[in-house]
Amino acid sequence: MSFSPARFNVARKRRRMTLSRLSESGAISRQMLSAYANGSKEPSPATLQALAKELAVSTEFLTGPDIDEIPEAAVSFRARTKLTATQRDGALSAAAIALMLGSWIEERFKLPDPDVPTLPKLNPEQAAEVVRARWGLGSQPIENMIHLLEAHGVRVYSLADEFLDVDAFSTYWAGTPVIWLSTRKSPERSRFDAAHELGHLVMHTEERAVSGPSEEDEANRFAAAFLMPRSTIFAAKLAHSNANVILTAKRRWKVSAMALTHRLHELNQLTDWEYRQACIQLSRAGYRSSEPGGIARETSQLLRKVFAAVREDHGTIAKIARDLHISVDELNEHVFGLVPIVLTGGSTPSEPTRPELHLVMEGGEVKLSGGTNAQHR
Repeated sequence: MSFSPARFNVARKRRRMTLSRLSESGAISRQMLSAYANGSKEPSPATLQALAKELAVSTEFLTGPDIDEIPEAAVSFRARTKLTATQRDGALSAAAIALMLGSWIEERFKLPDPDVPTLPKLNPEQAAEVVRARWGLGSQPIENMIHLLEAHGVRVYSLADEFLDVDAFSTYWAGTPVIWLSTRKSPERSRFDAAHELGHLVMHTEERAVSGPSEEDEANRFAAAFLMPRSTIFAAKLAHSNANVILTAKRRWKVSAMALTHRLHELNQLTDWEYRQACIQLSRAGYRSSEPGGIARETSQLLRKVFAAVREDHGTIAKIARDLHISVDELNEHVFGLVPIVLTGGSTPSEPTRPELHLVMEGGEVKLSGGTNAQHR
């Protein structure tokens, strides 16, 4: 394989390195690095080794088949204007590597087809109700947001630690909806982020692309309506609730205390004064930036089943990393907090098959079934 400028650019941006900074850290001029980046020149074997070492990748990564970078305009970055170009480029390049893992999985498993409606003309409340109806959720609380998204064809990955300021983001990639979440936030806030990004996927299509604060506000309102449907909030009779009542009630919807407080105010169940008092009390109790005594973190059922199938086939996470020409640490960055298991052992897997992961409903909860013994495509 010859040198891939696209992979070079992804590896460089993944490490948050501009051409100038990369030049300063090594013995290669910026002009020559620019030539490598635009494909007008190809590095010598010795230079290739030096670049790989500096960027903490293998030479095989830099000489693999070209990969596509994710355009910034295609992504719903929250607080876009507060992020530096280096932060945005780095997060997108890390996301491109997660998509490589996704391609590896899709080559070996038949995953649920995407089933996310596009509703750019509806307001957030209406859009949330339509998605709930289409997915057969009724008005009951959602048991697990990640399981629900995966069952409807949304791929979910972890946001690399270096880009926690980016928060969460989403996009459509080759027709497939993809969400990246921070698994360092409280589980309640991560659930809200997942619903927020679903709002972008549903409402902000190419017809109404994400462009600023108004779209972020719409996604927040979608998330609140999706996680806390109007009908169940009214049925719970939470009008004029104080902070103690809110702390008990939030467990039903598995949301943060502040999110429920805001939803109650939005639906006129709290007056402006009651809303301010509840926020002050919750903030004093530590609920402004965290969620003391919160719920358990949600994990990826899809990734767990995929990795379990790999293990049953005598494979290892190290083998997956080698196939992708990345390190195990790099691979873990994209599934951290989403998979509660670690694959061990060093045996080589047999020829890959394509187990099919099915959507099933069990006791009102979305589950994925299937594994190495599932029907092959």
